[in-house]
Amino acid sequence: MSHDPFAKLDNPAWWALNGVQESFATGATNVKRYQRGILPFAAYDYEAKGDITALDELLEPGEVFFLIGVLPALPANWSLLNELPCAQMINQSAVTPPVGDVIISHLTVDDRTALYNLIQKVQPGYYELDTYRLGSYYGIRQEGKLVAVAGERMRLEELTEISAICTDPAYTGRQYAQHLIAHLCNTNLEAGNIPFLHVLETNQRAIGLYEYMGFTKRRTISFWKLRKMADR
Repeated sequence: MSHDPFAKLDNPAWWALNGVQESFATGATNVKRYQRGILPFAAYDYEAKGDITALDELLEPGEVFFLIGVLPALPANWSLLNELPCAQMINQSAVTPPVGDVIISHLTVDDRTALYNLIQKVQPGYYELDTYRLGSYYGIRQEGKLVAVAGERMRLEELTEISAICTDPAYTGRQYAQHLIAHLCNTNLEAGNIPFLHVLETNQRAIGLYEYMGFTKRRTISFWKLRKMADR
């Protein structure tokens, strides 16, 4: 048994789907996935060395999905599309927001489409129409238009992933992302939850920003982009 208090982050989707976010899970004893339309993430209990082929029954032919962490031997009808090595970062201290007042709005179901469209414009492929149901999402508007967002994705006991940090390219340079990250971090820390996030290791600009805001790297962890091949 690991004494690392963050050991569950080695398999974050698995522990989220078997805990705080169990209501969004479908699957069996050793394989789980987020319900279709919520998040394209699946997971398995690699410590139990279970058979991942049971996950195949939960996937549609041609479906693209992600596994995080240890990559098992893949069923013959799955193809590996890409490996995305990410820095997994944690913040345990309150964050001072940038100078300047902005209005941060708690987004609701009425913002569902605008939220989805902005994220797909900036970071396509990781967010679905109902991903917002996984946690709290916040935004900043200009002249009624949603121009910057960030929210909570995978949630484990006392751990919350900060995700979908997006600013419309026409509104960058105004520190909106920093305002939203500070708000999410402080809100979670006050509630007793430690924020964490994942960022591509090639995105050194973003990593530098997160370090500036108090995040430290815990480990490198890969997101594996996979596809179940279509039936012939």
